[in-house]
Amino acid sequence: MAKTAEADQEPRGEASSSSSSEDSLIREGDVAADYLERLLDLLDYDGDLDIDVDAGRAVVSVDGGEDLKKLVGDNGAGLEALQELTRLAVQQSTGARSRLMLDIAGWRQDRRTELAELGSRTAQEVLKSGEPARLRPMTPFERKVVHDAVAAVRGVFSESEGEDPRRRVVVFPRT
Repeated sequence: MAKTAEADQEPRGEASSSSSSEDSLIREGDVAADYLERLLDLLDYDGDLDIDVDAGRAVVSVDGGEDLKKLVGDNGAGLEALQELTRLAVQQSTGARSRLMLDIAGWRQDRRTELAELGSRTAQEVLKSGEPARLRPMTPFERKVVHDAVAAVRGVFSESEGEDPRRRVVVFPRT
């Protein structure tokens, strides 16, 4: 692998570590994409795979035909299961635990938008009423999106309560 002039000028340490970290995330994405491509071939589904690195994790998106929506399942249950299987395939290949994020047919991105709106709307309602609001149980991905949206609203904060799979976000007014 050839180094660029810019890379040669960087001091060793954090930048070097960051580069190797990104390289390992790209490798995770490649392994995941290979696994998913074989699955799509077995199912005879059409799909285009895109690999990216975002917020310190590999992200693989599969877009294409209508058949892909079947993989998402009810409320993303199929997507969550397929993400876990893909993470296991990556772990088996690399020997390291994966935090890979999988999106199919744009479902996770659409869901992120819905949840951000829910978090903002709930935060505004709590500001007006002064009363805490408990949301329905959510996956870790969903809770994080809601927590981030609530954190952007001054005068409220959020916490998670309960145990999975019944863990939920509660939004509180700041006193």
